[in-house]
Amino acid sequence: MSLKPLKINILPQVPPLKKLIGPSFILLGLGLGSGEIILWPYLTSNFGMGIIWGALLGITFQFFMNMEIERYALVYGESVFVGLARKFRWITFWFLISTFVPFVWPGIAASSAVLFGTVLGIENTRNLSIIFLIIMGLILSLGPILYKTVESFQKILISIGVPTIFILSLILAKSTDWADLARGVVGIGDGYLFLPEGIAIASFLAAFAYSGAGGNLNLAQAFYIREKGYGMGKYAGRITSLITGKKEKVSLTGTKFELNQRNIESFRKWWRNINIEHFTIFLLIGGISILLLGLLSYSTVFGMEGNIQGINFVISEGRVIGDLISPAVGTFFLLVASLALFGTQLTVYDATSRILTENTVISAYPKLNERHIQKIYYLVLWLQIIGGVVIFLGGFTEPLQLLVLAAVLNAFAMFIHIGLTLWLNLTSLAKPLRPSYFRIAMMIFAFLFYGGFSFYLIYERFFKV
Repeated sequence: MSLKPLKINILPQVPPLKKLIGPSFILLGLGLGSGEIILWPYLTSNFGMGIIWGALLGITFQFFMNMEIERYALVYGESVFVGLARKFRWITFWFLISTFVPFVWPGIAASSAVLFGTVLGIENTRNLSIIFLIIMGLILSLGPILYKTVESFQKILISIGVPTIFILSLILAKSTDWADLARGVVGIGDGYLFLPEGIAIASFLAAFAYSGAGGNLNLAQAFYIREKGYGMGKYAGRITSLITGKKEKVSLTGTKFELNQRNIESFRKWWRNINIEHFTIFLLIGGISILLLGLLSYSTVFGMEGNIQGINFVISEGRVIGDLISPAVGTFFLLVASLALFGTQLTVYDATSRILTENTVISAYPKLNERHIQKIYYLVLWLQIIGGVVIFLGGFTEPLQLLVLAAVLNAFAMFIHIGLTLWLNLTSLAKPLRPSYFRIAMMIFAFLFYGGFSFYLIYERFFKV
């Protein structure tokens, strides 16, 4: 039996812009705790600011891919997963594998625990990492409305983290550092252009993939804008807590609106407003944050011995900040970084659980249907957390190792989903609702970039003698 066909419904009126703000905070939070705090500062602390162009290009690519994911959900009120399954039912198995395998490695939680353990004077942070995972599961399980829990959590973290980084950068970065940043944006480094000699392509690709959310996590944006009520997503319903929430009717499949001039004009208003929301929060704030975090790392620990060891450069950063300003400020920096990483891992678990749940239901539809979504979500969530605990107990606790492994897998997943999303929008949407030639070009550019780097890395690892 196939998925339910799209029925006609009314396209809701566009609310004021301030009421649309929210989903981009979640995606920004996913990026702040991986690429922004760990991987790009790790690279700039070792190779200088000449590689920071990659961070800016990566987050720009993600802006355009996120908006194409939003486009489909805005028009039909269903995710890209459902749209693709209408054409190729088997595609769900790819999304299950390419989501579970990269994100089962809880490297972000391990990083959070290392930084928090440094503040508390704990050297072995394995048990602390496990405690963090369990706390994340409880937060997601006990919040009455899942989307509101995640959005509120990320808004608080970002409102603390971004101003902290901004102020520290203004205090600590010298005029020459700012000049190096400006040159790095266009790929000019100290004695190299774009990529320095000796940089590991895997590390660069990992950072590039995490310039924002990364991997299949970008596709979760469809869930967040639906539960925020964007466009036809107003009719989708929300996942609520099994313990504290009032159950809502959740719809797996969406609806469509009549294609007339009035609705086309209304769609364009929606499209303009959600572009402003995502540009301001995700691309602008996210882009500035990633540049400043790279600059802060460069200003404090560039050239110091030991930067190549795990996330020691972040700890060194905190110590240098403490020496230059005060120990309390250095400690505060480490706590903010740890909290941001904690929030990112929590949001990763939410996004992956949503993706795994929806694709599981689609794969077994109609034996599994909308009535099962809530229970499957929490089952998948806790299975992932248990998997993370097993990984930690097995001795895999090096944060950078886990992050690079996951990010390289995610870069290849992004190569696949960029192509599929663009193809879906060009073949499933009416002509007035399709992406412009400029956006098509940006998606193709991103598709080729991620694909080229991924296949190069595969060749380097497995075929080069």
